[in-house]
Amino acid sequence: MIEIAENYKRITENVEKARSDYAPGSKIRIMAVTKGVPHEKVNHAVSFGIDLIGENRAQEFLQKHPFYAKKCEIHFIGGLQNNKVKYIIDKVSVIQSADSLKLISEINRRAVNSGLIMNLLIEVNIGCEYSKNGVEAGRLPVLLAQADELENVKLRGLMAIPPINAEENIYASMRRLYEDARAKVKQPDEFDTLSMGMSGDYVTAIKHGANIIRIGSALFGSR
Repeated sequence: MIEIAENYKRITENVEKARSDYAPGSKIRIMAVTKGVPHEKVNHAVSFGIDLIGENRAQEFLQKHPFYAKKCEIHFIGGLQNNKVKYIIDKVSVIQSADSLKLISEINRRAVNSGLIMNLLIEVNIGCEYSKNGVEAGRLPVLLAQADELENVKLRGLMAIPPINAEENIYASMRRLYEDARAKVKQPDEFDTLSMGMSGDYVTAIKHGANIIRIGSALFGSR
């Protein structure tokens, strides 16, 4: 537990320096990625400042959710099967991993049934990696336009997982995609989130416009 506090202090210092260097005046949120992390450790992180957590696996999330600190905001960030949407739709504030019209339509349908509006980030496979989820960059405009027509989802931005050791042009390309997308959606003022950067690359991500960074091992240690 002491190690988590020390890690969080180091991360916040790095984020503040990066923000000062590359994005003065902006707000950058640190997300604690909790895959494989017991709820006790997650709640400890919440107790000293973490207010946003990211869940990767629906089944694990459902097991831990009843024990989480109530004040913490939760996003779903992992690959999401259509048949799992109904289980999480009323438990998260944002789904960051929307990457197909089929999935987004199911999210919209379940949101209608639950009487809520679900915030979405469109996940982009910016590195064109076969092993990763996400819409290809070239297909993003069509998917955005289709999703923008649905009544019970709200487009809030983009999410990406750049390749390991990616060149900075990958991050710059993702920022351009985000800015282009924001100019085209119906509610550009609410399209305000670029979720990019993890434990090994969050400073680079901030340099290129990320305002949510998703931190797992750098906060909780290896799992």
